[in-house]
Amino acid sequence: QVQLQESDPGLVKPSQTLSLTCTVPVCSITTNYYYWSWSRQPPGKGLEWIGFLTYSGSTYYSPSLKSRTSISRDTSKNQFTLQLSSVTPEDTAVYYCARDEGTTTVAWGQGTQVTVSS
Repeated sequence: QVQLQESDPGLVKPSQTLSLTCTVPVCSITTNYYYWSWSRQPPGKGLEWIGFLTYSGSTYYSPSLKSRTSISRDTSKNQFTLQLSSVTPEDTAVYYCARDEGTTTVAWGQGTQVTVSS
């Protein structure tokens, strides 16, 4: 059963804002002690954590991306969204959403390829 599903933005142009939505069909994103995160893996590099949203709606971001990152949620649709502004080709990566319980990731989305190119 699919637990998380990322949207597919495909190609994004430099300087634009990347917007990715994660849909959660199996449980409520307001469930106590569940945390909803975004990570990415650039080609040939390791996994990079971007940030997360708590069950109560608080957000925490990687210091290196904080100035360009926003994570929000739509509880009526049971979705959470990543926005990354002023993208460059260095933001090209496979982006993943995930559900964490404490410090443990218990479910991953399948990942979606985002390419930043003019």
